[in-house]
Amino acid sequence: MADIYTRAQRSALMAKVRGRGNATTEGALAAVLRAQGWSGWRRQQTVRGRDGQGESFRVRPDFLFRARRLVIFVDGCFWHGCPRHGTRPKGNAAFWRAKFRRNLERDRRDTRNLRRSGWQVVRLWEHELRAKARPRLLVRLGRLFT
Repeated sequence: MADIYTRAQRSALMAKVRGRGNATTEGALAAVLRAQGWSGWRRQQTVRGRDGQGESFRVRPDFLFRARRLVIFVDGCFWHGCPRHGTRPKGNAAFWRAKFRRNLERDRRDTRNLRRSGWQVVRLWEHELRAKARPRLLVRLGRLFT
């Protein structure tokens, strides 16, 4: 079926679409945190600071424990290029390569800026939230909350 919009119209239309975050993976981690009685977290709160060159930055981690100066990101296997589960679309390959590269660069920059500002940064893969991986996840997170 042919598209009813021109390429430019479709691009403008798609640019207006905004994501809602990774609600299912964030919800899974929130359930783990609640089940363990780990409290004091907020979701989607902005952290502001200064990078190594004195420029201001803004990061919105998935989970923020302000009193502990701890942030947790839950990275989706597809969008963040998981070495075990990440896939690469074959169509429009150049676009996707650039998209994944930008995502990884942003992740590294945000992690570096937060750590330089005194925050502890934890990055979890989406697959680490599965039931099979739960014991290992609890050990890893348990170290942060003891």
